[in-house]
Amino acid sequence: MSAAGIPRGTDIERAVAVLRAGGVVAFPTETVYGLGADAARDDAVAKIFEVKGRPRAHPLIVHLAAGAPLDEWALDIPDAARALAAAAWPGPLTLILRRGPRVADATTGGGPTVGLRVPAHPVAQALLAAFGGGIAAPSANRFGAVSPTTADHVATDLLGANVGYLLDGGACAVGVESTIVDYSRGHAVLLRPGGLAREAIEAITGPLAVADAAAPAAPGTLVSHYAPRAEVIAVALHEVRAAVAAAREPGIIVAVLAPGAAFAAWPDLQARAWPLPDDPAGMARGLYAALRDLDAAGVDVVIAALPSDAGLGEAVADRLRRAAGPRPP
Repeated sequence: MSAAGIPRGTDIERAVAVLRAGGVVAFPTETVYGLGADAARDDAVAKIFEVKGRPRAHPLIVHLAAGAPLDEWALDIPDAARALAAAAWPGPLTLILRRGPRVADATTGGGPTVGLRVPAHPVAQALLAAFGGGIAAPSANRFGAVSPTTADHVATDLLGANVGYLLDGGACAVGVESTIVDYSRGHAVLLRPGGLAREAIEAITGPLAVADAAAPAAPGTLVSHYAPRAEVIAVALHEVRAAVAAAREPGIIVAVLAPGAAFAAWPDLQARAWPLPDDPAGMARGLYAALRDLDAAGVDVVIAALPSDAGLGEAVADRLRRAAGPRPP
């Protein structure tokens, strides 16, 4: 039993027993930790929404074991979507497809599409193989907050929640959620940048279309999301100094979150320096832990320098912009 009251360990069979009983399990993926339940059972999936405080209309991603037959979970799958899945799975890619009859209504928010993904984390794959079904899972944290990338994050976030078991698989290797590509309308549309870079996808699909007003609902696409308690102000590197000056007030603790190499240009910066790795993959891996550490340090305002959109920098910039979005009242 963990200090937070959630049973915790590495027992795959115990986690499977919780899922088969209609309960909720937290488990690691290569992106972030997920909060999972049987994707085919409305009553089980409903518990995810209760634990997270997530609106019921927000769809969830169904996680599948490697080699699971997609046609049990989706209909009218385009050949191009199958080709992308064959090239990118297991990995941090979610495909939005027309939902199949096996998917519970609660999993899709009642919508006509479903998000499917085959995670690469060995613990997630062992869990899915032993369970033998799909696991619907958003990130294992309270709705709208910073996603968890360690089991300790989950235990802290879900203190007192109705979680049957927490599978501890160490720190997540990617650190941001999966890339979401919509194929429900026959062509590839990028709905959310994530752990698989756009360039890698477009090498297979050709140019990805931009989401339009008719795009299906997808997880993690709200204007405000992934937000710490501190106020986040997302700016370009050349705007950091001005943003710090504007944010500084008596009694307000300001920090700058930026690639480590950038701080050499700011020797007299009147804010706490919070460096991230300089490479986009390192930024992604360390982003959510950094935002949590900033909260723990009592920082009031975070000036976050936006990386370029190359590689995983696109996903990091997306998360920072959403963390800086207008907070719900």
